[in-house]
Amino acid sequence: MAFIKFIFIAILVLWIIRMLIRLILPMLFNNLASKMQQQASGQGQQQQQRRSKPEGAISIDYMPPKPDQSKTDKLGDFVDYEEVK
Repeated sequence: MAFIKFIFIAILVLWIIRMLIRLILPMLFNNLASKMQQQASGQGQQQQQRRSKPEGAISIDYMPPKPDQSKTDKLGDFVDYEEVK
C-alpha cells in the first residue's frame, strides 16, 4: 500500500512540475527575447550616432604614448652578430 501511495504522490508532483514549467518557461523566454531586442536596438542606435559624422571626418579615440627618443640614442650603434665556429 505504501508503494502505491509513493507512486501516486510522485506522479502528482511530476504533473504539477510539468504544469508549472508550461506556465513559467514561456514567460521567461519572452522576457529574455525582449531584453535581447532592446540590446540589439540600443547597439543599432549607437552605430547610427557614430555614422552621423560627415564623410571624411576623423576622430581618434586613443593615442599611444610616444617612446622616449633619448633612450635609444644612449644605446650606441647596432652591430649584427655573426657566429664564428
